[in-house]
Formats: sequence, C-alpha cells, structure tokens
Amino acid sequence: MSIFAGKSALVTGASAGLGEEFALQLADLGVTHLVLVARRGERLQDLRGVLVAAHPELRVDTLPADLGNEEAVTSLIREWDQVGFIPDILINNAGFGDLGTLETSEPAKIEAMLAVNIVALTRLTHWAVPGMLKKRVGWICNVGSTAGMIPLPSFAVYGATKAYVNSFSEALRAELHGSGVSVLALCPGPVETEFGQVASRPTGSRQFAPPAFLCVSKEKVVRGTLEALASGQGRYIPGLPVRLAMLTAESTPRWLLRFVYNLTSGSFRRERAARSL
Repeated sequence: MSIFAGKSALVTGASAGLGEEFALQLADLGVTHLVLVARRGERLQDLRGVLVAAHPELRVDTLPADLGNEEAVTSLIREWDQVGFIPDILINNAGFGDLGTLETSEPAKIEAMLAVNIVALTRLTHWAVPGMLKKRVGWICNVGSTAGMIPLPSFAVYGATKAYVNSFSEALRAELHGSGVSVLALCPGPVETEFGQVASRPTGSRQFAPPAFLCVSKEKVVRGTLEALASGQGRYIPGLPVRLAMLTAESTPRWLLRFVYNLTSGSFRRERAARSL
C-alpha cells in the first residue's frame, strides 16, 4: 500500500474506534499530513501526541467539531477552502447508532444520527470530490455497515442511514469511474469499538451483544479496508463469517425475510405490553 505514501488524509470520528485506527495505520503507511476531526478534543490531542512521537515528520492537525451541527460542518469546509486544503484520502468514519424500537427513540438522537451519518458525510464528500478530480487522484472511504444491507428491526433508523451510505457510495463510484478517484463502501459487522456502548440505551431492555465469532478487531478491519481501497475495490465486508452471512441475507427473498421478522416480533409486543403496565 505504498500508494498512500506522501499523501494527505482527512479522517472523521478520529478520537476512538475505527477512526483512531485509520489515523494510526495511515501514518504507518507514510501519509505525511493527517487532519483529524471528532467531538472530543482531548482525545484528538492524545492521539496527535502518539502519532507525532512515532512519526516526528508527520503533520497532524486536530479539529474538534460536532458533525451533527450544520454550522460546524460549514465552518470546517470554509476553513479548508481558505487554506486550499483538499485531502488525497477522505475517510468518512464519523457515525453512531441507536438500539431500540422507534417509538422509544429520543427525537434529538434520531436527528443527530441523520445529521452525522448522512448529511455531514454527503457534504464532506461533495466538498472533496471537485478538488480530487482536478488532481485526478483521490480515495474516498465511506463507512457504511452490514446493518444497511438488509432491514434491521430495533436498528431501523441506524440501518436506514447506513443503507444510504452504501447506496450513495456505489453510485458515486460509478460516476467517478475512470477519473482517478476511487470510492469504497466499508460495510463492517460487529467491531470491537465503542459503537455498542453508544448505541445501547442506559435504560433500554436491549443491549448490543453480537456473537463473538462475528466480531472483528478494529486493526483487522482497517488493514483490510486500506488494502481494498488501494486495490480499487468497491465494497469491503470484514470477516469471512460476516461476508458469508450477508451473502445469504442479501440473496434471501424479501417475503422470506418478512416471514422471519414476523416470527421474532413477539419480543417487541412484550416490550410494549410491559411499558403499558
């Protein structure tokens, strides 16, 4: 993956999880300029210290920002335009989920999820593409999810946002074919990050606890993703068990999926009954 050496990269959601790991591995691959965006400024500064200690020649810019805030995204884009910065690599990683039934969701969390998972990702991509086209080189990785490949009860809004990301990435990839700009949809299953902690509601009856054999380490996810990005792949699903499961799910007729969902809907009815007591 020496193709990334000497390049610049912008990573969102870089304070933890996959975003942090993308920053670490891109630095090891010879990227010379990293721009890291996340809400938690202290975590970004800690990561910057680690990166610069390991790579003294590396330029690392940290920009604390809440991508769920429209004005914050506008401010970031304006700032980069003023200095003429366009990344060679864009990792749209920022995002979060919400586990539970729709009627028990917090409206503010739904709006924030839509803003971060869909709106900010789209705006940042829309901003970066023209500059990449002028340079005739660029790599865009949009972090979707296997949750966006089939309807997912109890993750209805989150899954829908990731379905958008998956579809958006595939369409953009077709638009940019032959331009020198590659687009990859990363579709992970369960990964060992803070995702489950954030998605699970403190007072909710459902907790994010996927089977251990489906979980993939963030190191393996990012390594495989960067290999897929460098080789020009359009979609990457980390972990053989997850890939096989999603191949089966995607090929299952919709009527059969609905039948299975109906068989398992009793838990939702029991939850509603319990809340009405």
